[in-house]
Amino acid sequence: VKDLQKIVQRSADILGIQIEITGALEIAKRSRGTPRIANRLLRRVRDFADVKTDGVIHQQLAHEALITLKVDERGLEQLDRDYLSIMTQKFSGGPVGLDTLSTAIGEERGTLEDMVEPYLIQQGFIMRTPRGRSATDLAYSHLGLTNPANTKDLFNE
Repeated sequence: VKDLQKIVQRSADILGIQIEITGALEIAKRSRGTPRIANRLLRRVRDFADVKTDGVIHQQLAHEALITLKVDERGLEQLDRDYLSIMTQKFSGGPVGLDTLSTAIGEERGTLEDMVEPYLIQQGFIMRTPRGRSATDLAYSHLGLTNPANTKDLFNE
């Protein structure tokens, strides 16, 4: 995260953006460990700062901007959360095939496979199995849900 913070600060200098160390750190934390995403978030937060304040990016402003942009503390964006929500709620956590998920979300298979899944797998939100994709306990807890596979009932002890 410290390296990404430096990248955000350097990019801000190049773009002429005033940013405090705490603001750069907030952006770096939510950038999935990827400089390209960090720079994209920096530009989006800058636009937010230009409209809402005097243009200086500090931690609180970066936090508000990223919430407004629907980027959560783990770096998940709306499409990531939609993917996890549909998998956990419509398909009981899986396994479910990529084509089925693609149709349910309304997004191209390639977009899900290339842009969404790698980070979700890397962070432990989903598993790719021979039968399809499955949500992990981490996915359920991140969405504030209980994994039905972990609940016991009268007949399932």
